[in-house]
Amino acid sequence: MRVSAKSDYALRALIAMAARDDAKAVSAEELGRQQEIPHGFLQAILADLRRAGIVLSQRGQAGGWRMARDAAEVSVADVIRAVDGPLVSVYGLRPEAVSYNESAEVLQHVWIAARRALREVFEDVSIQQLAEGRLPDAVTSRTADEDAWRAH
Repeated sequence: MRVSAKSDYALRALIAMAARDDAKAVSAEELGRQQEIPHGFLQAILADLRRAGIVLSQRGQAGGWRMARDAAEVSVADVIRAVDGPLVSVYGLRPEAVSYNESAEVLQHVWIAARRALREVFEDVSIQQLAEGRLPDAVTSRTADEDAWRAH
């Protein structure tokens, strides 16, 4: 799986929002400065997150962006889907929609299994957990093995 800059930036912006003590709206400029995200790119990402119901925009003097839902209820998977679409796609199709001839049909099972593995991590981690710097044990245990840190 390739994590896009769009997903990475979206997650970083949401972590910054969730980590705020006051829960007040924060400007895109401030978020961009804090997380070193290009302003124009961040605006497009925030618009995607707003369409998905993850953030709200607020106009006026105290305007900016804030979480639309409790950060504990927004998963990494929710964010990735909001800005990039399905977690796994095969040339633009969902794995269950791909069809192969008989000799390669087993490949569809690989794509489905990969999606399930990604869900096990991405759906189990919330923005709140990221903002607090704590991960579920099931996720932390996957990083404990030294081999997890090696590129293959």
